[in-house]
Amino acid sequence: MNIAVLLHAGAGGSGVVATELGLAMAESGHLVHFVANRVPFRLVEPGGPNVFFHQVEAMGYPLFDAPLTTLAEASKLAEVIEEYGIDVIHAHYAVPHATAAILARDMVRSRRPVVVTTLHGTDVTLVGLNRAYLRTTQFSIEHSDHVTAVSDYLAKYTTDQMGVERDIEVVPNFIDHQRFHPGGDSEIRHRYAHPDEKLVVHVSNFRTVKRTDDVVRIFARVAERTSSRLLMIGDGPERPRAVELAGELGVAGRVAFLGSFPRIEELLSVSDLFLLPSVQESFGLSALEAMASGTPVVASRIGGIPEVVEDGVTGILCEAEDVDAMAEASLRILTDEELHARMARAGRTRAVDVFGEAQVVPSYARAYEHALASTAIGVGD
Repeated sequence: MNIAVLLHAGAGGSGVVATELGLAMAESGHLVHFVANRVPFRLVEPGGPNVFFHQVEAMGYPLFDAPLTTLAEASKLAEVIEEYGIDVIHAHYAVPHATAAILARDMVRSRRPVVVTTLHGTDVTLVGLNRAYLRTTQFSIEHSDHVTAVSDYLAKYTTDQMGVERDIEVVPNFIDHQRFHPGGDSEIRHRYAHPDEKLVVHVSNFRTVKRTDDVVRIFARVAERTSSRLLMIGDGPERPRAVELAGELGVAGRVAFLGSFPRIEELLSVSDLFLLPSVQESFGLSALEAMASGTPVVASRIGGIPEVVEDGVTGILCEAEDVDAMAEASLRILTDEELHARMARAGRTRAVDVFGEAQVVPSYARAYEHALASTAIGVGD
């Protein structure tokens, strides 16, 4: 198949999954065309002869308050469709990508490709419910040829809260378990922690829903009772507040803010605990990456996280914003070596057996085939 992938190019979960999926499809012999405003964050190395990148460039004009990115994306995608004979457009995120995909599908002069849309979370729970985008989001989902969501929670939320009337297939996010694995380089660990210290880690885009201030509060309680350090990986609007709070709580010297770090597997594999106290998560990809790395998780019992983290088996789930409970759960895991080892093994096993690439990627291939069959378009027609 000739597949065009529309995605956010930054370090967020949807862009990571879209890139990894595209590379996996290319590895299996399909031609994959990434379409974005810049090279995707995870496309750090050449993807081989089956991988292409097409840059979207928006026009700046004084009449417009902001670049018309959706229209620019649709126009670029239409060019790619006509030049390369695209069979499937996979839009990761309802607005703007599914919207642009549908517009491009309908404007091309050649045969029309099918649009497969994957809902990742905030495209529905945050952006989609905003009055400014609600009708556009509904339209884009309902007029896609096939729709998937990354969790049961998100699929149900979309139909119940948005009033979307269509079938949504649940296809979870997946993990490259060869990239994310236990037993990291001890020299990397020694850069951040002494041998007798525990290493706690958090990865996010530092948005409000990630509760990065709670990460610091939890760690401050942990640091009072055990020798430990915290790695804060990522960047975003809440980072300055987290830095300030670390100073207020007296743990600034034990917290390292590393910014965006493309090869986070090197740090996850040498960490002892992963914190994810979000108040909104439709899946929790970073928790899955930690589990694959043999790192137990303490997270909020919200959204799609319970579909990823088995409470009491691969980590411990607590009520969102319950800092005290999360601190106690963290200390329990960090101070009980047998429990830690058991959760580390269970997390790795679950990541490989349930969310491994071999288990999930074929589901997307079948979704493409289903969309093509349902519209009576044959590949190469």
